[in-house]
Formats: sequence, C-alpha cells, structure tokens
Amino acid sequence: MKVSKLLIVLSLLCSTLLAADNNTTQTNSPKLEKYISDNKQEQFLYDYQKNEAEGSKLRNSWIAPLNLQYSNSKSNPYVDVLTNETAAIRMDQPIFQSGGIYYGIKFAEASQKYANYSTDVVKRKLVKDAVALLMQIKQIELKIQKQNLQIKNAEINLQLKKEQYLSGQLDSGFLDNAILERNVAVQALYDIETNNEKLISQFQALSDISYKNAQIPHLELLNEKEFLEDNIVLNMSQSEIEKNRYYKNATLTKYLPKVSVTGGYNWNKSDSPFQFGSQEKDYYDYGVKASLPLDINSFQDIESSKIDYLKSQVVAEDKKRQLRALFEQVMQNVSNLEKKKQLSIENKDIYAKLLTDTKNLFQAGYKTSYDVELLSNSLSMQDLDVKIFEIDRQLELLSLYEMYKNEI
Repeated sequence: MKVSKLLIVLSLLCSTLLAADNNTTQTNSPKLEKYISDNKQEQFLYDYQKNEAEGSKLRNSWIAPLNLQYSNSKSNPYVDVLTNETAAIRMDQPIFQSGGIYYGIKFAEASQKYANYSTDVVKRKLVKDAVALLMQIKQIELKIQKQNLQIKNAEINLQLKKEQYLSGQLDSGFLDNAILERNVAVQALYDIETNNEKLISQFQALSDISYKNAQIPHLELLNEKEFLEDNIVLNMSQSEIEKNRYYKNATLTKYLPKVSVTGGYNWNKSDSPFQFGSQEKDYYDYGVKASLPLDINSFQDIESSKIDYLKSQVVAEDKKRQLRALFEQVMQNVSNLEKKKQLSIENKDIYAKLLTDTKNLFQAGYKTSYDVELLSNSLSMQDLDVKIFEIDRQLELLSLYEMYKNEI
C-alpha cells in the first residue's frame, strides 16, 4: 500500500515538473520550397523534428530521473544458503538552483530556435541553388537561340565572301576569315549546349520539377531596411546571442546554492538459518538537501561563457556589416545590368529602323535578301539580349532572396 502511494506521489510530481514544448515557426517560403524535391524537403522536415526533440530533451534536462534498484543475492558461508533481496525507488530532484532552472529552460528554447534558423539557412541555400540553376537553364536556352542567329549571320557572311572571292573582288584571306568565324560560332554553340546539359543534370538532382515546363520566379527589388529586418542570417545571429546569454547565466548558477528534495522507498527481504522465518521490512524516507559546489575552475568556466556571449554580439554586428556590403554590391550590379538592358533596347530601335529601311531598299532593288536577313537576325539577337540581361538581374536579386524571410 505504501509502495503504491509513493509511486502515485512521484508520478504526480514528475507530471508537474514537465514543461510544455514550444515550437519555433519555420521561416522558409512555401513558394520557394516547391523548387526542391520532395525527398530533400522530407530530409529538412526530419531536421526540424530533431531540433524539436533535442530542444525538448534539453528543456527537461533539469528534471532528475527516478532511480529504480533491485538486487537478489545468495551466499553460503555456512551449511545453509543465505538469501537477501532488496528493492528501492529513489529521487533527488532540484527545486531551486538560484535561477538555474529558469535559465536552463530559456537556454533550451533559445537553442532550438537557433537550430531551426540554422536549418532554415541551409534549406534556403539549397532552394537558391535550385532556382539559380533553373534561371541559368532558361538563360542558356536564350543564348542558344542567339548563337544560332550568330551562326546564320556567319553563314550569310561566308556566302557573301565566297561569291566575292569567286568573282575576284576579294582574296582568299577574307574567305578564310569568314570560314574561321563560322567555325568559331558553331564551336561556341557546342560549348553552350554542353554547359546546358551539365546545368540540367544538376537541377534534376535537386528538383522534381521538369525544367522544360518550370517557370522561374519574378523577384522584385528590395530596400535595405526590408532586407536586414527580415533576414534569416541576421535572425540566426540574434538567436545565437540570446542562446549564449542564457547559457552565460545558467553557467553562473551552477556555482550558486542549490536546494533539492529527496525521497525514496526501500524494501528488504532476507532468509537466514539463524533467524526464525523470513525477515521482510519496508520503509520510506524524504528530506531536503542544500549544496554549494566549490570548483577551482568556476571562474574560468563563467568567464568562458561570458566571452562566447560577447563574441556572438560582435559577430552579429560584423554579419550585419557584411550583409549591407552585399546589398550595396547587388544593387550596383543590378544598376549596371539595367544599363546594359537599356542599351540593348536602344539597339533594338536602331536595328528595327534599319530593317524597315533595308526592306524598302530591297524591294527597290538596292539591297539583297542577305542584307535583310542579317539585320533581321541582329534585331532578334538584341531582343534576346534584353531577356538575358533580365535573367542576370534576377540572379543578382536571388542572392538577396536567399536570406529574405518573406514570400516572393
């Protein structure tokens, strides 16, 4: 009866001591996650689940375990065999650690938050790689179209040089250069196609989406305030500061007074030829225990945790500085790409007017079909350049969105 009562009391005590789990919200954007495979998303899901399990384990680490003991021994120092059987349930639970319990729980919660942000950073890096590969594939498709147009122009130029050479208007050197120009253009196409196959292979290793039908996301310009306030990397740095602050406080409390409640139930049964029948007894005990550790390394331990905390603050400031520099560099690159894009647009207008005039002259008999086709191809290449530069712009912005929490 005493055993059952004690077990009920201990169970109620343990239930009261258990802390509720606090789940940290994942910051990854679902719209971006679709670009990585289900298998990889599942791997990250397990990472988040492990972070939660480790956080719960750390959060409840201050709750002391119940120690269950049982022994059954026999001996024969005399003629008859002596038997002795014992069992015990013991508890030594801290209830006051000069704030150590509170800081331990807060440290566990901060550690889980930091672990989730760390997983977010890794996941976003993978998502960024997948999207960047898709953008590069789409861009190379445009470059292949442009290179084919360049080959057509090289072939037209070769045909013109061939006709001029055969009519005696040019020497063979000009014809050789035209042949070489065409060969270089064709070889460049082969290189572009080879590079495209490599990118497709890398993309298919990361994503379940077909690159042929996939649409790349359109990324808008961010301002510096948005980029820094909703930045996963900076959030991770801030959570590390919080984690180290609670750890510093928890380390200090390890060397301050601690109060624990102790209790247990003991049972013993022995059988000896020197006593009448078996002897069995049980009893319980409980009490309060206070302790104060005196450790020669306590100062160094506290100082080490304090240094980690101070360093994490410096690291966070340095990271913010790096991200500002990155933002400025990306904005400068985007500005330069806008200039290139605008130049191609201006060139389009020039070629469009030249093409219109050349078509009129062709109908009047002053220009050849070669002239019309050359200008038409050149106009198309400028149009492709505009699209190529736009994808370059998106790739630059992607390096910011890799760390940006909000959805696209």
